[in-house]
Order: sequence, then structure tokens, then C-alpha cells
Amino acid sequence: MTLIIAEAGVNHNGDEKLAFQLVDKAYEAGVDIVKFQTFKAKNLVTAQALQADYQVTNTGKQESQLAMLSRLELSYEAHHQLVAYCAKLGIEFLSTAFDSESLEFLVNDLKLTRLKIPSGEITNAPLVLQHARTGCDLIVSTGMATLADIEAVLGVIAFGYTAPVDAVPSVDAFQAAYFSEAGKKALKDKVTVLHCTTEYPAPLADINLRAMDTLASAFGLPVGYSDHSEGIVVPIAAVARGAILIEKHFTLDKDMEGPDHKASLDPLELKAMVQGIRAVELTLGDGIKGPRPSEIKNKAAARKSIVAARDIAAGHVITADDLAIKRPGTGDSPYRFWEIQSKTASRSYKAGDLILE
Repeated sequence: MTLIIAEAGVNHNGDEKLAFQLVDKAYEAGVDIVKFQTFKAKNLVTAQALQADYQVTNTGKQESQLAMLSRLELSYEAHHQLVAYCAKLGIEFLSTAFDSESLEFLVNDLKLTRLKIPSGEITNAPLVLQHARTGCDLIVSTGMATLADIEAVLGVIAFGYTAPVDAVPSVDAFQAAYFSEAGKKALKDKVTVLHCTTEYPAPLADINLRAMDTLASAFGLPVGYSDHSEGIVVPIAAVARGAILIEKHFTLDKDMEGPDHKASLDPLELKAMVQGIRAVELTLGDGIKGPRPSEIKNKAAARKSIVAARDIAAGHVITADDLAIKRPGTGDSPYRFWEIQSKTASRSYKAGDLILE
């Protein structure tokens, strides 16, 4: 089954109560994982870092990233409470770490065994290496990336998984690890790559779902899709195209203040997306072309047989003019149309009778 991640992200607006409500809505929608973002704003951005255009548009104010992100932090204690609450509900808690301190907290304190590397961090080789050295399974989002970018980050990850702790990191060492048998195996066993378009909301013309095929062919790894488009059509289409994981932002209310609400699903849309994905999964089947159980019973009604076009006396030499092809499909196959011609009728037939020779 497709793994479905409901991305709460920072849509709690720094309010712990809203964070718990987001978990409730994710659980009610039937997703597998609810994901947050863990960071210390001071470790993430400089005081001079400007907002992205979409952040200015969606928040309706222009300020530094530091000011905006400082309001969106969740305390470590809130994280502990959320993990316990998710465990109680039976839904997996996941969070993205945007700095080294936050990553250590997720792994050492919260004991997460699965981590997500966001698109904006895949060129951050030191942080990526720290992720890989945890030994956790990794989900790697590839928004804004070229194939060369992705190969490079996979090299860092392969090195982190396979090299001794005291091995010296370098571009050459990363590349060697990527091409090593141990590196290839580690990547295949532990890494999922997500296609992504980093814009909020992402224009449909920029989604490029066929890039999932390119990723699968280029790297031989499981491929999923992190969606930033409006609505639920694109993630459902991605599942039909083979995505094994879907990540989608959601919010309690799209009109809330904050950078990501407007590009998120509301709870009803999230539930509809899950239902749509599960329906698509049922339709994919096993790929074997043959009659399905539900259609076998319709063969007799839908297909045709060879029948008498007119009355035929026993002993008559059958000609093409004596034969017709009509429903039902309970007699001889029309493939025998030419074989039956020139046969001597073994019995008499009324027009419309099934020919059985």
C-alpha cells in the first residue's frame, strides 16, 4: 500500500493545541504518518535571510525568515507529548530536522527510526551526512534538484551508511561509496526518493509526474511524490503512476495566518485524498491481463457464437451464407467460422440455433 504522510509542517502556527488538533485530523483521515518540522530558527537562518515570494504572498506581510520562523517553533516538550499522543492513536509521528541540534533531538531523544530530508537541505552535505550516520531509513525530497544533485546527495548518504565513523568525508569518498556494492545495497534498503516541485502552490504545468519514471530509472530506488499543488488530483495521479509514498500538506483552516496554509488541504480534502488513493490502489491490480473474476460471468452475454442464418437440413453442406455470428457466446467460437464451412450438417438447424459441428 502507498504510504501516506500528512504534512502538518508548521501549520500549528507555534500553538501546541493546534498541533494536537492536526494529529487528530490526520488520524481521522486515515493517513499512515503525520509529519511536523523541527528546528531552532536561530540555527536555521540568518537575521538577514529574506522570505520566499510565496511566504510573503501567503502571510500578507514582509519580514525576515528569522522573525517568521521564530513564531513557528514547537518546544521539545511538545514534541515528546505529540509522539506519545501519536503512539496512543496508532499513527506514526515523523518530523523533518532543519539543523543539527534538531536532528540529534529527533534521534536521541524521540528515538525516531525514519527521517525526512527536505528539498532545501539536499545540498547541505554535513547535515545529510549526519542523517545517514544515524542509520535511520531516509526519505529524500528532490524539489529544485537535477539528477546530478540527487546523485551527489545519494553519495553522501551511501558514505554515511557504509563508511567507518572516522572516515574522512570528501566528494571523492562520496562518489566511491555511491558506486560501491555496499553503498548501492544500503541505498536500496533504506532510501526512498521523492519527486517534488518546490512552489506553494505548484502550478500544474510544473508538476512533471513523468520525472518519477526518470528517478526510478536513474537510481533504481523506491520513488514517491511530495505534492504542493492545489487539490487532490495530482497526488492521486501520482499513485496511479507508481508513487509508493505520498506527502501532502494539510491544515485545519486554509484562511489561518501562516506561510503554508493556502497551499494545504483542509481536513475534508485530506480524507478525500486518502480515499481516492486507496481506491486507485485497488484498481492497479497485478498487471496480468486476463479475465477478472467479476467479468467472467458476462462472457456468455457479451460475446458471440456461430449460429444458423437460416434453416439448415441435416446432410446439407454448410456454406458461408448459412452462418451468422450472434449472441449469446455459449456456442462455438466465431474463430471456427471458416472451419465449419463445407462441413456436412450432422443435424437440422432452425434459424438462430447454435451451430455445433
